[in-house]
Amino acid sequence: MFYGSLTALVTPFKGNMLDEKALRAFVRWQLNEGTHGLVPCGTTGEAPVLSEGERRRITEICIEEAAGNIPVIVGAGSNVTDKSCAMAAKAKVLGADAVLVASPYYNKPSQEGLYAHFAAIAEIGIPVILYNIPGRSVVDISLQTLQRLAQLEMVVGIKDATTDIGRVADQRAIGGAEFSHLSGDDFTALGFAAHGGQGCISVTSNVAPKLCAQLQNALREKDFTRACTINDALQPLHHALFADASPAPAKFALRVMGMMENELRLPLTPANESAQSAVKQALEALELWGK
Repeated sequence: MFYGSLTALVTPFKGNMLDEKALRAFVRWQLNEGTHGLVPCGTTGEAPVLSEGERRRITEICIEEAAGNIPVIVGAGSNVTDKSCAMAAKAKVLGADAVLVASPYYNKPSQEGLYAHFAAIAEIGIPVILYNIPGRSVVDISLQTLQRLAQLEMVVGIKDATTDIGRVADQRAIGGAEFSHLSGDDFTALGFAAHGGQGCISVTSNVAPKLCAQLQNALREKDFTRACTINDALQPLHHALFADASPAPAKFALRVMGMMENELRLPLTPANESAQSAVKQALEALELWGK
């Protein structure tokens, strides 16, 4: 089972090239801060603009640095089933622990199409975590479709970014005890856990990995008083990191913290001044910057 604070890793660039040195140092820092898992090559990592070679190197570096101590879950989402299958196969060969696969975007497939898409990827033989994000993909993985998919041996969990935490209980009834239920939204991670979720694939943990890990540790220990205290402290950062198109605010924060360049690839652009101000205030409040 996958659980805890799983960082949806940003991808550091320098001169429009993958910054391998910064990535390696960033992953080591995540490990030292207590992160429970790494999720490279997802939308937070600007996956649509990564080349096949860059995806390979990012995956290799994460697996090398994790050294089996925490899982590496590689993004393999596409609106082309064959492409998702190819990415999943490559992740399997490289030694990833699982793949994260978003619902096909833009195509707007039927529920039968969604089932066939995910079932084809599951046949690759690497554990699959479904990613339900109807706000971006336009389609929602229904409970009925999830029930069918959960019967497939290699479908082992779901990242839920519907923001409907009431669905967690229904999904738990479908998936069973070993099925991983992961929040895809930092804002709802606390409530998601209270409804039975086991963790969060987090954007905020790029910037505050120790606090995010501590939050998930408290939730696993059923210490909701401590969890609420940590979550209250993180809330301004949650808001700041989505004050502009993600991951622009996160990359600005990491530049301020000296982790990497504030560089994105088009069509994304650096965070606007308002978002930058919000990020700086949140970092100062958490003593992550300006010491």
